[in-house]
Amino acid sequence: MAVVSRRVHPIEAESYRILRATVDTTHLPPRTRDVAERIVHTTADPAWVADLVTTEADLEAGRAALSAGRPLVVDVEMVRAGITTFDSVCRLPRSAPEGLTRSAAGIRDAAAEAADGAVWVIGNAPTALYELLRLCAAGDVRPALVIGLPVGFVGAAESKEALRATDLPHLSNRSAKGGAAVAAAAVNALLYGDPLA
Repeated sequence: MAVVSRRVHPIEAESYRILRATVDTTHLPPRTRDVAERIVHTTADPAWVADLVTTEADLEAGRAALSAGRPLVVDVEMVRAGITTFDSVCRLPRSAPEGLTRSAAGIRDAAAEAADGAVWVIGNAPTALYELLRLCAAGDVRPALVIGLPVGFVGAAESKEALRATDLPHLSNRSAKGGAAVAAAAVNALLYGDPLA
């Protein structure tokens, strides 16, 4: 699958022109710029440019995996709903075993379907990111890219720091900010590329 061909609405195009007049992203490499701008566009928060942590090579690996039709695994339905042109796997159960959150249980369930080469997107629960990291450390999951953008005051920043401490290809951010819309925006950036190109 190549970059998704889509018609850019005039409002979106104007929004990007305003964004680029307001926030300098010209120092960023192309994929990183796509992701940063899509997240800023989604949140109207320019602080994301400095908060994001990734490498161009990691984003290229994720884009290549999606282009090759590898699975896209998300932690919650809200992330899935925000990804507009790609089917994703979400295994969020109605209940979870004692001591495990529903999001973490869903990640554990999805691991059996997408152990190798998938793009994993955590946009809600730090516990889901911790579970994914546990599975990766055990050798049960070998992702092409981990988009770790959970949100919250309990464990979000710490779980992203734990992700960055691994050698996994990743996109994360330093602060406790995150969420489903931001995680979906990151995926959409990999799928769409630059809307003004």
